[in-house]
Amino acid sequence: MNFAPYSFSLRQLQYVVAVAELLSFNRAADECRVAQPSLSAQVAELERVLGVQLFERDRRSVIPTAAGRDFVERARLVLHESDALVEVAQRCLDPFSGTLRFGVIPTIAPYLLPHLTPALHAAYPKLTLIWLENKTQLLMHLLRNREIDAALLALEADIGDVERDVIAKDPFVLVAPIESSLMTKQKPARASELHDAVVLVLEDEHCFGQQAVEFCARAKAKDHEFRGTSLATVVSMVAGGTGVTLLPELAVANELKFDNLRVRRFAEPGAARTIGLVWRKKSPLAPALHKVAATMCRAYPKIQKSNLRGKNQ
Repeated sequence: MNFAPYSFSLRQLQYVVAVAELLSFNRAADECRVAQPSLSAQVAELERVLGVQLFERDRRSVIPTAAGRDFVERARLVLHESDALVEVAQRCLDPFSGTLRFGVIPTIAPYLLPHLTPALHAAYPKLTLIWLENKTQLLMHLLRNREIDAALLALEADIGDVERDVIAKDPFVLVAPIESSLMTKQKPARASELHDAVVLVLEDEHCFGQQAVEFCARAKAKDHEFRGTSLATVVSMVAGGTGVTLLPELAVANELKFDNLRVRRFAEPGAARTIGLVWRKKSPLAPALHKVAATMCRAYPKIQKSNLRGKNQ
């Protein structure tokens, strides 16, 4: 990185780009709202400092030289990045009038974003939200590298030292075929009932899959060798009679589309994940992200028992 002072200014770059685009010093001066002699003098001074002629001039026309065309192309990039710097500063002053980039894990995105998106748009109409769906490990990498501003995920995962706001607790429920002995009781299930049951879970890269495996290990359930890449795949396997599974309560309405499956809640304390919004420590966007998290809390769907399909709940 060069920290020596430059012998030209951004304003001079603006003059050069304006002249190159309009092919006229007079029109460029009008566009830049400066007197034509002043603009011409500044362009000439830049050429002197650089030791390069940027334009061929005569009484009728102005044409960039070969060196001038290359210079103007790079000057445009510098000016675009300068605009981005100004946008970053303005976003810190009024983050709700710019763009925020959020990551979200796959076991949350399809079930929660339909509720959050309209609520956030209503609360912050000038805000543009860009969502990136991926697994926790990659999202945390992107967050550390400042490629996203925040991430919506399960706080039980290994996410390191970050700021966080809790959005909601998402309990796990038991899903099994209607003929399963696990579905004969009306009262909430206990972990001990899964002893020797064959349980299907997501692949380990999903934090929900890791939580489910840990829960099943404590319950001494049989961990099926199959590892699903999505909750939909796992549920379809259970519907086919392969075993039973755990689902986040948030996903039940979307994923339980098979008439031969039933749902059973777990007795307290049961198992659950904590959905939260996380961001880098000392982020200048922290005040805005606290407000966004509060809006997410209010928009989180209220799941009633009647929303869980099946006779045994």
